[in-house]
Amino acid sequence: MPSNEQRRQAAKRKLERQLERRAQRAKRRRTIGVSATVLGTVLVVGLVYFLATMGGGDDEQTASDATDPATSGEPEMPEAVTTEGPCAYIEAEQPPVDGLPEVGMPEDPDPTPSEGTVSVTLGTNEGEIPLTLDREQAPCTVQSFLHLAESGYFDASPCHRLVDSTDALEVLQCGDPSGTGMGGPGYNVPDEIDPEQTYPRGTLAMANSGAPNSGGSQFFMVYGDSNALGPQYTVFGSIDEGGLEVVDEIAAAGHDGSMEAQAGGGAPNTEVTIETVTIAS
Repeated sequence: MPSNEQRRQAAKRKLERQLERRAQRAKRRRTIGVSATVLGTVLVVGLVYFLATMGGGDDEQTASDATDPATSGEPEMPEAVTTEGPCAYIEAEQPPVDGLPEVGMPEDPDPTPSEGTVSVTLGTNEGEIPLTLDREQAPCTVQSFLHLAESGYFDASPCHRLVDSTDALEVLQCGDPSGTGMGGPGYNVPDEIDPEQTYPRGTLAMANSGAPNSGGSQFFMVYGDSNALGPQYTVFGSIDEGGLEVVDEIAAAGHDGSMEAQAGGGAPNTEVTIETVTIAS
């Protein structure tokens, strides 16, 4: 029969083994937890890189500056988004960039006008760019664009980004009076997206931050087929041929490459300013 001392020693050894096993299990859990955190961070960073950014979107990019195509995999196709009104514009989570015009929310009638087209001309220092806005295709976006134009929001604002990737994306992006790619009107416009959407030459579309319903004031004009873009950007009109000729000349001068490392492209070498926006009566 073991003595009391032997029993105490056996119990001590058993406790030490238990403590050692617990320490090993805790160490394994910490290792798994750290690995999962690192993996999760990598996945999130990768997702943000693909979906956001350009200085794509808008309110507030980050905001509507994101017009970068996904570069791998098959993007999840969004469901078709249709709007009958009211549009229910929402206040942007981030405050407007200092110094931007304060325009308030657009009027939001019910039903939203959703028939016909509106002719608009961007009067720039490089020439006029006529646009045709399509109420049927994107009634809420057209309503917002007209509100901003009538409020003088686009007056004296630069086109801050040019992308000239002939195999992926050829666009001129405008609509941020701050010229930083971070500016927006203080509210966001609901998406109006066709999951079969493509972006051929002559397309007029909204930029965004990569998140749903994050468009604001920034828009891009497609001067070369850009169908590498996924159907994530609301198309709300087209650019007339005369306007495309103006954009072609701007694009021919290239850009400064200042955004290549983040979202692609850069500020146009030819400085472009929207001086006025005229809406046909």
